[in-house]
Amino acid sequence: MTTGSLHSFDVSTGVDGPGTRFVAFLAGCPLRCQYCHSPDTWHRRAGTPTTADELMREIARYERFIKVAGGGVTVSGGEPLEQPDFVREVLRRCHEDGLHTALDTSGFLGDRADDELLSYTDLVLLDIKSGDPATYRKVTGTGRLEPTVRFAHRLAERGVPIWVRFVLVPGLTDAEANVAAVAELAAAVHTVERVEVLPFHRLGAGKYQALGLPFPLAQTSAPDAELLERVQAQFRDRGLAVF
Repeated sequence: MTTGSLHSFDVSTGVDGPGTRFVAFLAGCPLRCQYCHSPDTWHRRAGTPTTADELMREIARYERFIKVAGGGVTVSGGEPLEQPDFVREVLRRCHEDGLHTALDTSGFLGDRADDELLSYTDLVLLDIKSGDPATYRKVTGTGRLEPTVRFAHRLAERGVPIWVRFVLVPGLTDAEANVAAVAELAAAVHTVERVEVLPFHRLGAGKYQALGLPFPLAQTSAPDAELLERVQAQFRDRGLAVF
């Protein structure tokens, strides 16, 4: 029986893929992004051991509603590809039940997603932290850009639709060259359907305080409208649909 570490779940509309979605947040992530708003998902021990059967029973409670609402199931994190066997099993069973499936990932562990797992994945929400390798390391603490690029091209080869997500942080990810590099990467992947530019916020600061952790961006403000428009324009200039 396949068991994973489940942090929590939610039902949301418009933020985790198309339609109304059941979103399963798994525990565990190898990255330590400065702007992370969920430090409580960093460690697997923060989650509850949950079998695929148990999670599917929870999803079944909402199945009719999310189907009528044109939604589906999104597996998020943390980083879900820390638990590829569990993710594969859940996506397979959702797929067999006729539910649209989405995988929300940084792509850093993309090599752990085997072809079978991807065959059950209808959409990937790909969080590209930065396009410049040095900035990527600064943002994530430990990560490298190359695995995400490799994963994006592999998804394209398989014809898997991608929604790129890019978190805009003043003074960290907003440099024109860094944004241009993300736009270049996205434009080179033919299955990228849209780019979502997500303005940085400090809504997770309370979680850091509760965990006794310093919040690296406690003094950083959200991007203003002018900066947001400039960054969105950089993606649009590469022919990408921007949201």
